[in-house]
Amino acid sequence: MKSCLIQRVERLDDLYNALVAQLDLPEDATENLDALYDGLLNEIDEPFEIVWRNTDAARAALGADLYTTVLEILSMVAKERGDITLDIHH
Repeated sequence: MKSCLIQRVERLDDLYNALVAQLDLPEDATENLDALYDGLLNEIDEPFEIVWRNTDAARAALGADLYTTVLEILSMVAKERGDITLDIHH
């Protein structure tokens, strides 16, 4: 199982960079949030987990609305695929 550890997010690009580097997500999947959703849903052929630490700092840096949207995207993908584990640490 692939694993992605996200520890420090000060900009949305920090999240994108971690996902691309650790899950082999294609870079075009980080063009926008819709592309991120599609990429996580369709471009990774095996089960994976995302461990996100220090999310309170990420929420402060990204803003509550963007942070919430990103979490919703991750949750929707996990629900639709059924083979993704999300471990979110506040």
